[in-house]
Amino acid sequence: MSTPSSAPHPVHPRDALFDAGEFRPADLPVCDHYCGVELRMRKSLALQAEMGPVFDVTLDGEDGAPVGGEIEHAQLIAELIDSADNRFDRVGARVQAVDHPAFEQMVDIIVGRAGERVAYLTVPKPRDLAELQRAIAAIDAAIARHGLQRAIPVHALVETHGALRDVQAMAALPRIESLSFGLMDFVSAHRGAIPHSAMGVKGQFEHPLVLRAKLEIAAACHASGKTPSHCVVTEFKHLSALEEAATMACRQLGYTRMWSIHPDQIRPIVDAFSPTTAEVDLAAEILLAAQAAQWAPIRHRHRGQDQLHDRASYRYFWQILERAHRTSFAHHTQLPAEVRAAFFPEDGPGR
Repeated sequence: MSTPSSAPHPVHPRDALFDAGEFRPADLPVCDHYCGVELRMRKSLALQAEMGPVFDVTLDGEDGAPVGGEIEHAQLIAELIDSADNRFDRVGARVQAVDHPAFEQMVDIIVGRAGERVAYLTVPKPRDLAELQRAIAAIDAAIARHGLQRAIPVHALVETHGALRDVQAMAALPRIESLSFGLMDFVSAHRGAIPHSAMGVKGQFEHPLVLRAKLEIAAACHASGKTPSHCVVTEFKHLSALEEAATMACRQLGYTRMWSIHPDQIRPIVDAFSPTTAEVDLAAEILLAAQAAQWAPIRHRHRGQDQLHDRASYRYFWQILERAHRTSFAHHTQLPAEVRAAFFPEDGPGR
């Protein structure tokens, strides 16, 4: 008499939906919080410890460093990154531009003291692809000089005409993890041809040249599997305007990350970049059914209509669940138990 075969073991979406060896973007937090003054840097690390790794902290060695005090500031940044206050190893650093006299020494200090723990190094104002490559080469030389066994991720700002012209090639660089839009410098580079209003929370979503830059950066990043990070909103006291801007950046312009320059901006950004409850519920229903069907096409009824889903839509819904998982720390909530058990078992019963 034959023995009934056991049910097939469920295959995880990461294994079922992506080809072996296929490049996958890093799962970066949706908010990148910048701070450069020592008191604010320490407060930001304390806030991250309280909220969880739902946002990155970027310690600013460019705008945050006193003129002439760049080296001492880099030493402070390295000390903070390597301290017990860095609870999750999600703290990066922005250094000076590659043509600044202190650039290489700042990189060397941070890599030498905190190279094992720094989440990324951010390079501002590259004027073109070649200049970004030169910055990466200097970072990699410091990594080799200090004997590190990891390639520190590199982020860069697109805020010059040349960088925007080369943005596709910059995003394609293997060492680049994320590109950010530098709104203020980009507008200033137009020598008054773009009005000051385009730096504001409303104008930056209306002026054609600014919108073009934002869309080209987002498209380039997605084409190469990198993270596009949206620029700042300086009106940090107008949280409703910030929420509207963050929602537009996420829902209409394709950004998956955004800068914060004030602690009050962090939660509204995380909220705007978080999937809605309805989106999470729909994604969970479809993916649980797909997993039960061994990732074959399924028919799912939604809002009274039958819809066909296959691997293409499964990938979309899996990205929704991954983003919900990353942002749930900020809300002190959890995904449904069935979803966690099926897709995020590493969380345990009570993350």
